[in-house]
Amino acid sequence: MQRPRTPSKISESLHQRLNAYALSASAAGVGVLAMAQPAEAKIVYTEAHHVLKGKMSYKLDLNHDGITDFTLRESHCHSCASGTALSVLPVAGNGASGTKYGSVWAFALKRGALIGTRRQFRAKFMAWAGTTGDGQSNDFGSWVNVKNRYLGLKFKIREKTHYGWARLNVKAGRYTIAATLTGYAYETIPNKPIIAGKTHGKDVITLDPATLGHLARGASAIPAWRGANSAK
Repeated sequence: MQRPRTPSKISESLHQRLNAYALSASAAGVGVLAMAQPAEAKIVYTEAHHVLKGKMSYKLDLNHDGITDFTLRESHCHSCASGTALSVLPVAGNGASGTKYGSVWAFALKRGALIGTRRQFRAKFMAWAGTTGDGQSNDFGSWVNVKNRYLGLKFKIREKTHYGWARLNVKAGRYTIAATLTGYAYETIPNKPIIAGKTHGKDVITLDPATLGHLARGASAIPAWRGANSAK
């Protein structure tokens, strides 16, 4: 299991922006970064640990605005013989990076891959495991039995295109697939490509569950949130 990453230090100006958001979030009912996009930030990275197995799904909200951008799902595949499929289901206008010529299979990108305008974003399936017509066990897809691979993502924020990624570990066996989402990120500047796996640097802000929890609780959480971050 990977050790938790240390969140990057947040500038005083960003403190002020997020504090302003926290004061109004509980009343407005919006997501963490929906109203207060830090001008100095370029990449917002969120640490995660969500396991998908046994017909489970996870609604991925890349920018924490309360709107689902993609659904990651492990379920029985009715259209592909007897087996289980791991899928990425984008909402209208969004997409996942996959093979160029008409296929619906998603790429399992390596760290450092560039995600941007030169890619095709039409994928739906990530991996499949099951049996063929002759009863032999089989699996398919570039996401079969991988660790720390990246799903390239394109999505909309206020009708503008942004790029991001989701990092997953996947294990596939006879009829079963287990996937773990370990983190995700997006580029705050519209139409700017993002590098898969970039989680450190002056242009990166890291959000962890504690940060998100404090901000979601509103103004009453400001002292504890500020103290926790200033101590890092």
